[in-house]
Amino acid sequence: MNRQADLFLSVTHAYADGQPLDNAGMYAKALNQAGIPLSDLNEKVPVGQSQKACSLLARQLRWYQQTLKHAGIIERVENGIWQLTTPAGEDLSRINPQVAVLGFSTDLGIAILGSCDTVFSRLDTPIHLVITSPPYPLARARKYGNPTEPEYVDWICRTIEPVVKNLVPGGSICLNVSNDIFMPGLPARSLYRERLIIALHERLGLYKMDEIVWHNPSKAPAPVQWASKERVQLNVAWEPVYWLTNDPSRVRSDNRRVLQEHTDKHLKYIQAGGETRLERYSDGAYSLRPGKFSNLTAGRIHRNVVAIGHSCADQRLYKHNARAAGLPVHGAAMPLKLADFFIRLLSEPEELVVDPFGGSFTTARAAESLGRRWISTDNMLEYVLGGALRFQDTHGFNQNLRAA
Repeated sequence: MNRQADLFLSVTHAYADGQPLDNAGMYAKALNQAGIPLSDLNEKVPVGQSQKACSLLARQLRWYQQTLKHAGIIERVENGIWQLTTPAGEDLSRINPQVAVLGFSTDLGIAILGSCDTVFSRLDTPIHLVITSPPYPLARARKYGNPTEPEYVDWICRTIEPVVKNLVPGGSICLNVSNDIFMPGLPARSLYRERLIIALHERLGLYKMDEIVWHNPSKAPAPVQWASKERVQLNVAWEPVYWLTNDPSRVRSDNRRVLQEHTDKHLKYIQAGGETRLERYSDGAYSLRPGKFSNLTAGRIHRNVVAIGHSCADQRLYKHNARAAGLPVHGAAMPLKLADFFIRLLSEPEELVVDPFGGSFTTARAAESLGRRWISTDNMLEYVLGGALRFQDTHGFNQNLRAA
């Protein structure tokens, strides 16, 4: 278990019921949540020039308490006593950019109502994986808002920079962006994606590991103007998911975590002894010899094309429950299986997964199901409230925000 991430979330969870706490109360609740004996606070070591004996564990807990204060998530009631910040302006759909409020929490994660760049610029905890789908640069803005195409590259770089600074060496970032952005009035695609990847490398030091093709068999026919009306384009069936890392030499991925089952045909091929030919292809670049591919393995290595429809049972349940509660549903929800795939490929249990554009909180839901710790933010009150509906059956669920 990553103790830093564990303690940070545990301190946050200590305040989740809204009750004021002094430091002793915070210590007790946070350590109980983290599964650390309270007696560990008694272990003291000499610190600083004075060599005064101090509890490093207590100092660490207070550090995360102050991190929450700087993020605006807790506030001081009186000297030495803290509580959750009183939600500001719950009647407003979009929270003030300088305000952050704990929306809901579970034993594994926290959802924050707040602007992602504001929240993550004030947090200091190691992040292992980021999976997110930022607002697309659409000509016609969605309800949740989105930047224009000329603004997009700079906006993405500025927004995720605070997240990148806390990414552990070899940690990964997965960005799902649109493949359907065209030059104004033309059937030629915008080059914003190419500019984005170059900017992320040059400005933030991120390396492109791959461009995973998310094949969406249920994607609606598009682009309507250029494919259905003008007939000069083809319907698009995929979107890119850029897999980036800050250190390719230490990347934390493992394709054995997402192996696919062998087909019956392939199993028969292996059992029959594999290849029988002796051939060379492409001027010797590829060769076959008898017996090659005869070893039985745990499964097939996944290709870099992931075929998942955007509609899934979990998303349908989320939409049903949100509408029943009188809440709007997010207009661009990611399928749960897509987030599940990248979490398994790029992280291990109890590591920290974050999504700075929570939306319908699919990344958080997948992380929770897979035993990962998570932090997710969104600046729209209704989406945080709708996301909370997906976690009411999880261990330690506690909701701070309510509908106005």
